[in-house]
Amino acid sequence: MLRLTGTFLDEITHDIPSQNWGEREWDREFGLYSRIGIDTVIIIRAGYRDKCIFPAQSIPGLLPLDVDLGRMFLDLAEKHGLKLFWGTYDSGRYWWRRSWWTEVDLNKAFIDEVVERYGSSPAFAGWYLTHETSRNDAHIIELFNQIGGHCKAAKDVPVLISPFPQGSKQFGPGDTMTLEESFDHWDRIFDATQGAYDICAFQDGQIQYQELPEFHKGIKALCDKYQLTTWSNIESFDRDMPIKFPPADWRYLDLKMRMASPIVEKLITFEFAHFMSPYSCYPAAHNLFRRYCERVGIDAEAVI
Repeated sequence: MLRLTGTFLDEITHDIPSQNWGEREWDREFGLYSRIGIDTVIIIRAGYRDKCIFPAQSIPGLLPLDVDLGRMFLDLAEKHGLKLFWGTYDSGRYWWRRSWWTEVDLNKAFIDEVVERYGSSPAFAGWYLTHETSRNDAHIIELFNQIGGHCKAAKDVPVLISPFPQGSKQFGPGDTMTLEESFDHWDRIFDATQGAYDICAFQDGQIQYQELPEFHKGIKALCDKYQLTTWSNIESFDRDMPIKFPPADWRYLDLKMRMASPIVEKLITFEFAHFMSPYSCYPAAHNLFRRYCERVGIDAEAVI
């Protein structure tokens, strides 16, 4: 079974609570990553609506938050030998209203500012296209092509996407897609966006556990067809509970990792700091970390 070797970083605090970590806590966390084999950190969104992880000048109407988490993440990633993928900007508005060109223009200015501020960092190893979708909708083809293309033009490093299947754990009976419907949508999206990104890491939490083997095989075949590197985003939070979002039950996280490992090249997770870290604000995450360490042969007490 593959180990987890990448994790998202979520500091816009869109739908999970802030842990109020400062540099000392993040330094401790990144140091842990280097000791347990996590070599990649991914900022899931550097900007969302009126929030940003640095005081950006390119997005109008941002809250005046005078903290530069982007610089801190890059410096700590460099210190601990980690690669960082930088997330783009999500307005939470324009692309959902089908004004995709406004979303693109905001992102182009944002990307240019990011490269000017941080592009020389040795840890800046990739981009993450933060516009996540389950199907060919909301002008995702235009967004991927325009924003992904601009990322590559501004700083030519690998570009990652992490879409999701339109499964029954997230969508109602009238909106749930079969796996074949999902494959059809993504065959068309991949065909129309060739060259805009390099790596695809589908989320795994929206479909039933029994569907995962067939889903991984189908997505792997599509990624191979379009010469994309295939990762898997193993969600370490629980969608089976009626609340948002506790750390995952270890038995099912283990199951998902074992299902994906024979098929994909790398396992990443959303999101280690909250749901798996021994330093998390969730006590259940501390136990999940120990169960994970036992499974993959890490001495938990030695690395904490």
